[in-house]
Amino acid sequence: MDTKFDINELATDIVYVKPVLAADLPDDMRDQIGDLETLFAVHNSEGEQLALVANRKLAFHLARENDMNPVTVH
Repeated sequence: MDTKFDINELATDIVYVKPVLAADLPDDMRDQIGDLETLFAVHNSEGEQLALVANRKLAFHLARENDMNPVTVH
């Protein structure tokens, strides 16, 4: 177990999926989402938001279609 590796290299394809309350979004975005109360944001390892989608299943599908490994953030 003395093998050294760059831990940052492991996280290059991980994206984080987290729920976002519609009430927390700006007014112009809330106008576009209809009656959804919760959306799901996809973030890269640096915290940059890559996407905002209607449901968790779509967020995971989107990530996998782009060769990323999604994980849930609580």
